[in-house]
Amino acid sequence: MAHHHHAPGHDEHRSDNAHAHDHEHLDWAELAPLLESQAELFTPLYEHALAWLAKEVTDPGLIVDAGSGPGVISGLFAETFPGARIVAVDGSEPLLERARARAERLGAGDRFATLTGDMPGVLAELDYPADLLWASRSIHHLGDQGAALAACVERLAPGGTLAVMEGGLPSRFLPRDIGFGRPGLQARIDAVEEDRFSRMREDLPGSVAQVEDWPALLTAAGLHHTRSRTFLLDLPAPVPDRARAYVVESLTRTRDLLGEYLEADDRATLDRLVDPDDPASVHHRPDVFVLAAHTVHSGVRPV
Repeated sequence: MAHHHHAPGHDEHRSDNAHAHDHEHLDWAELAPLLESQAELFTPLYEHALAWLAKEVTDPGLIVDAGSGPGVISGLFAETFPGARIVAVDGSEPLLERARARAERLGAGDRFATLTGDMPGVLAELDYPADLLWASRSIHHLGDQGAALAACVERLAPGGTLAVMEGGLPSRFLPRDIGFGRPGLQARIDAVEEDRFSRMREDLPGSVAQVEDWPALLTAAGLHHTRSRTFLLDLPAPVPDRARAYVVESLTRTRDLLGEYLEADDRATLDRLVDPDDPASVHHRPDVFVLAAHTVHSGVRPV
């Protein structure tokens, strides 16, 4: 199973990324350019999150991006911490190839490495403990999230920080009333996707039901000084072309993967929204926007 950091559109999760949980069926080499471009769209959000971490994580020697995908956040770590070595970890070699290429383009190839394998076991292959270990929307792909966090903590240096991006709010792309169909389409999609997400969690090997109180989970894994912060991506209408492309891709995949779980009228509305020949589709609408909220939780390993 590949664990990536989830480029938006790949694992922004829930309504705008229903497909992320069918990862065993995906062709990562084919999806890589899309994942990379969508992650780049979310760069402002990631930059704010990294700046927040940098206030307490000073001069790290080794940063591990656990579930790096195509390496967009890995590259941002290289820029934010110019003295650090970066290791991108993912289950998909095609995605890591793009991560290495990105590091070279950024001039950080000499302090950038990759590690291919499944989380969390692959972390045992790290040569050195990490001063900062980042896991963006990869922990919830693992059956026992508490055990996964504990495995991450084991790979931290004393005084090292574990930061996980989990939770937040479902993304929004459209007004509640779009002029056709029943108002509130995205809220109903969210409800369907929450059920789908729960089933995904239940079907994971070794699945353990846990209260998703991430600071409490980090504390139970042995960390202290836990804190949480939510970061926004706010791209108001009219959106640039790449944001519109992200919305088109997200709603198209939602229609393809969740359509059978929606009421007939909502399926018909989605069909119109993703039809490039329909003037009321997201291909053409002037009111399309992107509003996303992602939460980062962090804690420090005792010295």
